[in-house]
Amino acid sequence: MDLVQPDTWAEALTAKAERPDLLPIAGGTDVMVDINFDRRRPAGLLDLTRIDEIAVWSVEDGVVRMGAGVTYAQVESDLAGLAPGLAMASRTVGSPQIRNRGTVAGNLGSASPAGDAHPPLLAAGAIVEVESVRGRRLVPVADFFTGVKRNALEPDELIRAVHVPVTGGPQQFAKIGTRNAMVIAVASFALALHPAARRVGTGIGSAAPTPRRAPAAEDLLAGELDWDGRAPLDASVVRRFGELVAAAADPIDDVRGSAVYRRHALAVMAARTATWAWNEYRTGEAS
Repeated sequence: MDLVQPDTWAEALTAKAERPDLLPIAGGTDVMVDINFDRRRPAGLLDLTRIDEIAVWSVEDGVVRMGAGVTYAQVESDLAGLAPGLAMASRTVGSPQIRNRGTVAGNLGSASPAGDAHPPLLAAGAIVEVESVRGRRLVPVADFFTGVKRNALEPDELIRAVHVPVTGGPQQFAKIGTRNAMVIAVASFALALHPAARRVGTGIGSAAPTPRRAPAAEDLLAGELDWDGRAPLDASVVRRFGELVAAAADPIDDVRGSAVYRRHALAVMAARTATWAWNEYRTGEAS
């Protein structure tokens, strides 16, 4: 296959416009696995690793803008205070070697239902910045996933950055797998409290054809929380929140787990993360 190695973002966009069949590669932690197992055989690869301008992050107007080359390791070390849910999820990705190479944008590009970055991005209300020679557009992350391993990118577009609102309240991420490390999620869940807007964000992973939110659960919890008085969370509300999260999923039976187990796990993770996040909001101390 062909290998195209641009030195600038403009060169990358031109190459993608001329050759829409080029598959972007940065960390290669998903792409190379697919190639090695012959699950994918692209006509060519578009290597983005030489482009320094997309390997940085910045904060402006309360939003973290992470370039497409920002790695999980950078999120862990640099953004834990600004995007704690995403940092928590990043710590669970593969091994240190994988986290030093893999990128959040690459996770989005693969669009796997089990992608670890997806639930916290959904819970935070992130936006995906995509670009081509025709121009730039912003896609809400909830609209970015269009099917199993399919996304909203046009053939000539590349992910340039991911915009994540700076946390305004506690965030949590939970993941269950067949072991404690280096594992694909059987199910995962993220939660973010947005006190200023009196809103709750959620993200479900590995339990539907695409990562998704649980809107009914969000509305229930946001309406029951004592945002001003910060009273303890009633156990019945926690239980119902978990039930609504589980109901929002659409899991399958596969080698990693059954649909019944995934729903049960989501209900448990939702209840736990809601409790942890609310206790942190009430006391100011992380769980």
